[in-house]
Amino acid sequence: MKQKTLFFCTECGNETAKWSGKCLACGAWNTITEAPPAAAAAAAAGKGKGTTKPLGSNAPKLISQLDTQEEIRFFTGVGELDRVLGGGAVRGSIVLVGGAPGVGKSTLLLQLCGLVGSRERILYVTGEESRRQLKMRAQRLGVSQGEIYVLAETELAEITAAIDRLEPTIVIIDSIQTMFDGDVSAAPGSISQVRECTMAVMRQAKTGGFTAFVVGHINKEGSIAGPKVLEHMVDCVLYFEGEQSMSYRILRAAKNRFGSTNEIGVFEMADSGLREVPNPSEMLLSGRPENTPGTCVTCVMEGSRPILAEIQALVTKSGFAAPRRNSNGIEYNRAMLLLAVLEKRGGLGVSGCDSYINVVGGLEVDDTAADLATILAIASSHKDIPVGFDLAAIGEVGLSGEVRSVNALNHRLSEIARLGFRRCLIPAHVKGDIHKPDKLTLISVKNVREAIAAALS
Repeated sequence: MKQKTLFFCTECGNETAKWSGKCLACGAWNTITEAPPAAAAAAAAGKGKGTTKPLGSNAPKLISQLDTQEEIRFFTGVGELDRVLGGGAVRGSIVLVGGAPGVGKSTLLLQLCGLVGSRERILYVTGEESRRQLKMRAQRLGVSQGEIYVLAETELAEITAAIDRLEPTIVIIDSIQTMFDGDVSAAPGSISQVRECTMAVMRQAKTGGFTAFVVGHINKEGSIAGPKVLEHMVDCVLYFEGEQSMSYRILRAAKNRFGSTNEIGVFEMADSGLREVPNPSEMLLSGRPENTPGTCVTCVMEGSRPILAEIQALVTKSGFAAPRRNSNGIEYNRAMLLLAVLEKRGGLGVSGCDSYINVVGGLEVDDTAADLATILAIASSHKDIPVGFDLAAIGEVGLSGEVRSVNALNHRLSEIARLGFRRCLIPAHVKGDIHKPDKLTLISVKNVREAIAAALS
């Protein structure tokens, strides 16, 4: 009997009987891939059968009868990681950790082993290093004690057998792209292999009750390599970000079934491993120049944490017919919108100038509260007049040039006052009561013209 050929979309996982250039389910182009023959045969054999399977421990239960104690959180020992996970890791969950090569994914997980190894049974599966190499790295990080087992293996059957035999409470797979299933006729790292290996680990984690941390490589677009359905299967997706030339790393959650996705964790890469940065504001403002045009400080909210960020701008006369525009740390279209508002509503002729905007420290800012500081940094560079070193700015800027209120204003003002700022520009119309911190002068502004006049006077 001729085997039936199946195709699936690497973005959404939709299956189809024939290939097409565009996925009919999600609309993505050039994402249809042929499924391996074994997987296609199994899928075809499973359809149309009238056999039933007896109900066992997975019998349906009333939601009122479910025991929430089955999902118990535990602290990993890494405070910044616990913050991003929503208060700690959850038993029976699977966490996908992605990031660029060399950013510190393996270092973070090995340090986690050293912190919880005394109370947890850990299986560290490495497919990229030998046991000797892992031991050398563990010695450098000071990880030597605890019930930490190391398995240098890439075959899925051997890994699952070791998990059944050892019964660990934490399993670390480093990395999922090196694992392969012998029943799938594809090379390790391929879409089908990554999907099947992740599914097998997920099934064991749910039935065995252990927490699985899976390391995933990223592609040139910055997303985790493999099918998009991979991110749908896991419980948490964490991205470890950072520039190679900088020592600071940021851990953020793109998906979290057990907590918020707004929290971030900040680390510093040192010779002895990753160090937590409990106060990112001081780190991001270190080395800030005094009395220099083109810089302004704002306060953005990353989850429940207020963080001070320095916005820098460089505006210079263009030597080209089409001025150059560049934005780093602020979304490009948002930066272009603020330039247009400054031209039309602020009365500054920046349309014929090259404009470069940067957020110091590699921080990615998507909080609209940084609009006013960005406007002031651009205006300061254009007029070559520095913003006061003790001044910060908070506010969203609309298309009419008005300065709008933002959320969590009291938390932002407390953080600004704590780091020694004496003046702060805020919207004239704010929501709720303002609790003015001591030694902080609040300057209310209605539009960008008033803000520029107050900051650059």
